[in-house]
Amino acid sequence: MAVAAVAIGAGCARHVYRAACLPKELLAPAAVNMEAIHLGGLSNPSDAPQRIQCGDVLDVTMVTDFTRLTTNTTPIRVADDRAAAIPLIGKVAVAGMTMEEAERAIALEGVARGVFRTPCVTVTMKEQRKNRITVVGAVKKPGLYELPRGSSSLLAALVAADGLSKEAGPEVEIRRTGIAADTIKVNLAPAEEGSQGNCLLEDGDVVCVAKRAVKPLYVLGLVRKPGEFEFPGNQELRVLDALALAGGCSNQAADNVLVIRQLPGQPEPARIALGIQDAKSGQDNLQLAPGDTVIVEQTASTVVVDVLQNFFRFGFTSAIPML
Repeated sequence: MAVAAVAIGAGCARHVYRAACLPKELLAPAAVNMEAIHLGGLSNPSDAPQRIQCGDVLDVTMVTDFTRLTTNTTPIRVADDRAAAIPLIGKVAVAGMTMEEAERAIALEGVARGVFRTPCVTVTMKEQRKNRITVVGAVKKPGLYELPRGSSSLLAALVAADGLSKEAGPEVEIRRTGIAADTIKVNLAPAEEGSQGNCLLEDGDVVCVAKRAVKPLYVLGLVRKPGEFEFPGNQELRVLDALALAGGCSNQAADNVLVIRQLPGQPEPARIALGIQDAKSGQDNLQLAPGDTVIVEQTASTVVVDVLQNFFRFGFTSAIPML
């Protein structure tokens, strides 16, 4: 077959590409097996030490009398002004600090305000403030979930929703409400491979997992069962696979195949030519994309085979004497 062919339509020439030398922009996108995506592949957003935030409840323990080693533990909520009201000492700004930094700050304030001489302070997290996260779309259990603010990650939200459903695609949108309203897009496939890290969520965020919208495949022409076929969303499909779905070729001389591929944003579809025999040798077994139309074309050779088949079939039948 010729390296390129020209078809006349609507008064203009349309180029036909060869499958063996297809430009990158015409290649089918790589198939994403959602069933194989491991959510644990999402990396932690940060390995930094835990920091205190407004709304957290802390357990503050102080040893003020080393002769008796008496201790006093008090649960204290960090207010919106970033301060914790420490008994006898007063307000101490601790939001944004690590536990160790808060311990030093409280001890220094106790000494500076003349309350204690050498207090020993221990600060631990009793309860983190919760973020209310809404998870919708292609997850098993959509709903509203409360997650600890310090660990409100995309992974935690998806796990809370019992993971992805069978209809899930790789695209996830995080719709941020509040003053800085924004939309963050995450692709789970590269995130699994470590090229895109996990994302920390904020109070009021909406996580939307998009469903896969896979267009069907059309196989037409000289095949036994022409028609529309479901395109597998989790694996790649090639020309020989498409012909098998359509029951194989209906003409033994058929070899010319034309794949019509509509590209996003392009007014005219791309036309890709290949040979069945070349596909069987591995050279032209083109990977298909959702929405492709595969046509096994009529040629002079297939016409001759059809004529001979009809001649022998009808000729042999007419030669049988009527009883």
